[in-house]
Amino acid sequence: MRLSVSRWQGVIAHYRDFLPVTEKTPIVTLHEGNTPLLRARWLEQLLDQKAEVYLKFEGTNPTGSFKDRGMTVAVSKALERGLTIGICASTGNTSASAAAYCGVAGMKCAIVVPAGKIAAGKLSQALAHGAIICAVHGSFDDALRIVRELTKELPIALLNSINPDRIEGQKTCVFEICDALGDAPDFHILPVGNAGNITSHWKGYREYFEAGRISQLPVMVGVQAEGAAPLVRGEPVPNPETIATAIRIGNPASWQGAIKARDESGGTIIAVSDEAIVDAYRLLARREGLFVEPASAASVAGLLKLAKEGYFERKFAQLKSERRVEREKPLIVCVLTGHGLKDPQTALQTFQLPEPLPPTVDAVKRAIEQVM
Repeated sequence: MRLSVSRWQGVIAHYRDFLPVTEKTPIVTLHEGNTPLLRARWLEQLLDQKAEVYLKFEGTNPTGSFKDRGMTVAVSKALERGLTIGICASTGNTSASAAAYCGVAGMKCAIVVPAGKIAAGKLSQALAHGAIICAVHGSFDDALRIVRELTKELPIALLNSINPDRIEGQKTCVFEICDALGDAPDFHILPVGNAGNITSHWKGYREYFEAGRISQLPVMVGVQAEGAAPLVRGEPVPNPETIATAIRIGNPASWQGAIKARDESGGTIIAVSDEAIVDAYRLLARREGLFVEPASAASVAGLLKLAKEGYFERKFAQLKSERRVEREKPLIVCVLTGHGLKDPQTALQTFQLPEPLPPTVDAVKRAIEQVM
């Protein structure tokens, strides 16, 4: 019996014309990308059917987050340059992705993380893939400073999103969104931590627009956690704190890129509370069937907050007058950046496991009846 081979070969193979690769680039891929874009029926009900909402679930990438899109390009280019070691600072997802792709490339990988501030699911991935873990007493910003200095001194590939190759790969997320919808959405909402993603996504939309692949550009909406919202405050946050560890960053490396995306698109960057993030986290799992890490839920928390404030109605009315949009209600895409298994502790704390029952039919029946 001959097994069929999937036609999807990863984002470099699919979007090569938009990426900085050549015939000399050794492609390192885990067939990342091609993630689901799902209609959010329950969310639409919460918005009183005043918007059409889609969820781009990046948790189905090989290591469980959007980071794989950038890492395939960054590690491929590092290998092309003859580098044998990669390094990154990380709050978790970058470390897992860097370790996996360096492993496939035959490169060594070093990870610098803030001690005690990385989710167990992500740390276990980096360890499993053979990374050298350097936990430092300090913040993500301290870790990134160390990585920057090391890569200036040594022939090591810097694999954080300040590497432009990472930005190039990450922009492919919006190519897939536009290909699936037939055009760009009216609003694109995503969590913002180190700000590489909002920077890359806006770059992707601009390139697709200039290439004639889409007829409009979306309004970009970035969402930060209140305890880690430097872009909202307009200044770095020395000691960022939030349940959403992936966006617990006080001084984003791609700060200017995020501001550019916001301003050029006529969008906004807002902050949401940890309580709102947990509510959205629970809603996505219970109603939309998507188990995401808390940072991912920030985009939906932002959607609900702005909808309550009437933001989309006001902004869409403006878009209709400017663009002559024929739709009666806005089309919104929320990006869900990582899988819920990345952070099992938060899941167990949020969805508490009940006490064991006696091994009887009656005991199980009573438990079921309590929720009927």
